[in-house]
Amino acid sequence: MTRQHQYHLTLKWTGNTGTGTSGYKDYQRSHSVFIENKAELVCSADPAFSGDSTKYNPEELFISSLSSCHMLWFLHLCAEAGVVVTHYVDRATGTLNLTLNGGGRFTEIILNPVVTVTENSMINKTSQLHTEANKLCFIANSVNFPIHHNPVAKILNV
Repeated sequence: MTRQHQYHLTLKWTGNTGTGTSGYKDYQRSHSVFIENKAELVCSADPAFSGDSTKYNPEELFISSLSSCHMLWFLHLCAEAGVVVTHYVDRATGTLNLTLNGGGRFTEIILNPVVTVTENSMINKTSQLHTEANKLCFIANSVNFPIHHNPVAKILNV
């Protein structure tokens, strides 16, 4: 039996400067995402596509969803395996290749998690758990390009 989860949000364009989309430069790419009982997420296009650099853009949110999903699975697996993680930081990167018609696609995302654990004996296990987390990650399983991992594990300095 397949279990399903549905997700709902409202996206509202907020970039009409008075003349709508009368010209490519005549409107802002600003928009907001609303999800019930959550803070408004203020977004725009990437600055390379006439967006506002002070707002989140879809490309950043896409990479962050992959990074976040991986981290959540990794922490889950660590808890089950008795690996005590005290700190986790990922400086993820993504490569977007544009096509001649202005479209494009992501061709690669690299996760660079740095994980701190409480005991030296746990360090080797973290590599295996990162591999398993990638296999279980809902978002990673939904893309058609490689997700690479450069994990680093270190011991908690007391």
